[in-house]
Amino acid sequence: MTIKSFIKHFKLAVSGFEEDFTQISIKKAIFYLSIPMILEMAMESLFAVVDIFFVGKLGVNAVATVGLTESVLTIIYSIAMGLSMAATAIVARRIGEKKPKEASTSAFQAILVCSIFAIAIAVLGVWHAKTLLSLMGGEPEVIQSGYRYTQIVFGGNVFVMLLFLINGIFRGAGNAAVAMKALWIANGVNMVLDPILIFGLGPIPAMGLEGAAWATTTGRGVGVVFQFFVLFNGGSVIKFYWESLKLELATVWSILKIASGGMGQFLIESASWIFLMRIISDSGSVALAGYTIAVRIIIFALLPAWGLSNAAATLVGQNLGALQPGKAERSAWFSAKLAAGFLGLCSVVFIGGAGFFISIFNQQADVIDVGRMGLTIICLGYVFFGFGMVMSQSLNGAGDTKTPTIINLAVLWGFQIPFAYVLAKTLGLGANGVFTAIAVSHSLHAVVSTVVFRKGNWKLVNV
Repeated sequence: MTIKSFIKHFKLAVSGFEEDFTQISIKKAIFYLSIPMILEMAMESLFAVVDIFFVGKLGVNAVATVGLTESVLTIIYSIAMGLSMAATAIVARRIGEKKPKEASTSAFQAILVCSIFAIAIAVLGVWHAKTLLSLMGGEPEVIQSGYRYTQIVFGGNVFVMLLFLINGIFRGAGNAAVAMKALWIANGVNMVLDPILIFGLGPIPAMGLEGAAWATTTGRGVGVVFQFFVLFNGGSVIKFYWESLKLELATVWSILKIASGGMGQFLIESASWIFLMRIISDSGSVALAGYTIAVRIIIFALLPAWGLSNAAATLVGQNLGALQPGKAERSAWFSAKLAAGFLGLCSVVFIGGAGFFISIFNQQADVIDVGRMGLTIICLGYVFFGFGMVMSQSLNGAGDTKTPTIINLAVLWGFQIPFAYVLAKTLGLGANGVFTAIAVSHSLHAVVSTVVFRKGNWKLVNV
């Protein structure tokens, strides 16, 4: 592909043009889908590091508060991710079957279910913010100075959950460009407001850590408004038809059956991260801060690779709907190789400059030391991460959310947590033991997921 040709296809990919991805070549389909998805996740990655950059200026306790809060929120967002996964699978299958109105109906049911969950979570989170931070092992000064941040973030979780969910709907329909624009708008607003609300500007007072929470809530809210504007105004492959805006219990049940597996996957994974965070919290706020920064940098590269995984999920779902299982499988393998190659390059960069990257966010020597070791050790398994992400998402795209759930349970709970505890506590390796457990267990997860995908049972799943 020449530079001129690349630019031409790149513009098409981000423009949101309509295309039947089941009828074009795998390379073109992955390119057109993955470019906006990678850019979407790149913006999310950029926000993650920009946010922790500004919060890092407020001190170790502020960073620790963010880390503890996000650990709990990952469980909450497991619900959104599970529903998003179900919506992607069902919408992709209906689009592949050339049934756009049925896809629209399914999307609306998913939004209703997600909204109910989000409201319940908001009430619980606002009322029990201090308790949640305490259960996570937060020190008294961290809890007292940071609980309002936790309250605001939980109170606004409906915007985050809907942003995840509706973007999953757009991806399933093959309109990744709209999902990209929604997240760029949300995170763009977020990053502009972050320094203004945290440190103040003119008549706007400095809100500190609470300002970061309000920036996140406002940015995500603006993104959701954009999503609904597109859905109701027909600027996407999928759009709302007035006759589809009604409750259909059969469709809700179908979504919940698929989503339960997706929720289980992410709940298991999220809970494992919480256990790891709890192990590290025994080493104090410095260790928590170093861990939080290292993980943010890790996510910076993982999220673009996640874009490739989402592209694979969409292509698997649509090609199964179009009765092309062979093409679905080839799409997944090609995406996995690209993701592994990308993360392999990232690992070289991160390992080579680990101390430098951590120091960008915090100059405290002991925080840098913890974060540097974390970044170095975890990146040793980065290539495997790429394969594992794509294989799991491809199974999910086929509607087989049960199998990845079982794999997560066996590897992350059955192996990772006990292994981390033994290394950190029994052998006295502390945070480095946890980092080692993450690298080893996620590499094992990739191997198991790849073996299971190769068997091909996912081709027989009906949604």
